[in-house]
Amino acid sequence: MKTFQTGLVAALASSCFISLAHAYTDEDSYVAVSGTAMSVTGDIQFDDFSITFENGKTLNFSGLVADTFIVDGQEVPASVYQVSHPGDPVLENDNRLCGSGAVTYIANWDDNGRSLVAVFTGDEAPSSNEEMCASYTYEQ
Repeated sequence: MKTFQTGLVAALASSCFISLAHAYTDEDSYVAVSGTAMSVTGDIQFDDFSITFENGKTLNFSGLVADTFIVDGQEVPASVYQVSHPGDPVLENDNRLCGSGAVTYIANWDDNGRSLVAVFTGDEAPSSNEEMCASYTYEQ
């Protein structure tokens, strides 16, 4: 009986660790699905502190500046982050994230089960997607 209990406890503990690791990985990993995302950023890791691109380049965030955003005239729940050290890193295929200056803000929102990421170069926090210099689409 003791062997059965030990085996059961080990199996439960093992499945908990696997579930936790799986949930953490899936939560932060995004697969590029749009043509621009595949050719510029590749797959990404994204959380409340930074975005890391497939080639290992990272932009860190200094903070969340808004939790809503205007997309095509409609307000949606979103996360708008300020980049702590603005930049436009060289990414996949020698492409740059924005191509027209240092990225200062990054917005992320859900669009029918896909995650959209928009990048901005302005000095002021963006309020809508009309101000973006580029956008990328991912699946989680």
